[in-house]
Amino acid sequence: MKVANIDHWPGTPDEAVALQDRLRSLVVPENPRPPHFRTVAGLDSAYDDHGNVAAAIVVLDLDTLETVETVTARGTTDFPYVPGLLAFRELPTTLRALEKLTVTPDLFICDSQGLAHPRRFGFACHLGLLTATPTLGVAKNAWGDHAEPAPDRGSWTTITIDGDPVGRALRTRAGVKPVYVSVGHLIDLDTACAQVLALTPEFRQPETTRRADALCRQLLREIATGTA
Repeated sequence: MKVANIDHWPGTPDEAVALQDRLRSLVVPENPRPPHFRTVAGLDSAYDDHGNVAAAIVVLDLDTLETVETVTARGTTDFPYVPGLLAFRELPTTLRALEKLTVTPDLFICDSQGLAHPRRFGFACHLGLLTATPTLGVAKNAWGDHAEPAPDRGSWTTITIDGDPVGRALRTRAGVKPVYVSVGHLIDLDTACAQVLALTPEFRQPETTRRADALCRQLLREIATGTA
């Protein structure tokens, strides 16, 4: 899969914040054409205390949830751990994994934030711009304020930051902690939540995230033992 060429990657938190502020206005939080998603890809990353980064991508058939393709990549980072700037630790390795894909997914689901981010530009937004593909974020924890949704599957409440709606706390399993969904790029929030529910027939997290998480953690273990 082809992705946008990056001439310069920020090396400091100040440069990274400036880039997020510059790119934020390019995000399109709606569907420019009627969505028809046949394949969906989940992305996840893991890293250790030595600066090793493992990235994994799993592409699924949205109708059957069968795995279509999997790829991984390993890399390193010396970018500091700063909340709100995790994309700059993870994206370079993720892009290397994307370049290995032989199929181009119709939708990306990231284990991260999209617009539910202090600068309204989380990992999912950045990836969406780089790939020009509909992208959304499904995070395990909320960044912002929200009420607890009703206990039924499919219930949701709005997440706000400084009073602005930025995503939803969505209940994917009855009586289980919700996930936190926000738009990345080229998709609206209703469509994003519908896709998340379609990908959570049994578990709290989307199948895309679950399978990508398992792959990247396996790769990180192989890096630690010198078998990767």
